[in-house]
Parts: sequence; structure tokens; C-alpha cells
Amino acid sequence: MELLERKGIRLIVHLPEEVDHHHTEEIRRKVDAVIRKEPVGEVEFDFSGTEFMDSSGIGVILNRYKQMEGSSGTVAVYGAGERMRRILRIGGVYRLVQSYRTREEALDGRH
Repeated sequence: MELLERKGIRLIVHLPEEVDHHHTEEIRRKVDAVIRKEPVGEVEFDFSGTEFMDSSGIGVILNRYKQMEGSSGTVAVYGAGERMRRILRIGGVYRLVQSYRTREEALDGRH
């Protein structure tokens, strides 16, 4: 699956199995390039295939939150397993972004 997917004004980021400093620069660069070129109202991070994330991954999400907040956009996460939910909670992500269990819930905008 490609890293990025567009659904209208949504940009869906399908995260790899490991989101660490080796992957975050590419993710950041590609997401930012799309946001600069095209109207994006929501960035959704798909954790359904992710097993590990370090602080650089948290930074990518929080920085996209700040970026989207400046343009009245939103950020959401979905598909996180128990381990990823714990990392997102500890990293403070859930205090700022919407969280959904599945892709369908995220696309519908429901909890």
C-alpha cells in the first residue's frame, strides 16, 4: 500500500510497521509536500499495520497537528492496536487529535 492516499480533502497516511527516525523524515517530507500543493482539511494517520513507534513518530503527528490547526484543519488517528494506543496516550497525542478504532469510523467521523 502506498504511504499516502487522498479521499477528498482528507489525506490518509498509511504508516509503516516501524515509525522511527529512519522513516519519519520521508513521512514528514511527503505529507508536507501534499499539504503545500493541495487543499487538505484533515490528515488521518493509519496505524493498522504499525507495531512500533518512537518519539520521532509522535513528533510527526504533533507537528502535523500544529500545521493543520493553523489552517483550521484537523488530525486524526485510527487502527492503533493496544501497544500503539499506549504510546499515543503516553505521548499526549490523544489530548489533541481525534481517535477512531477503524478506518470506517474515521471516514464517517464517528467514535
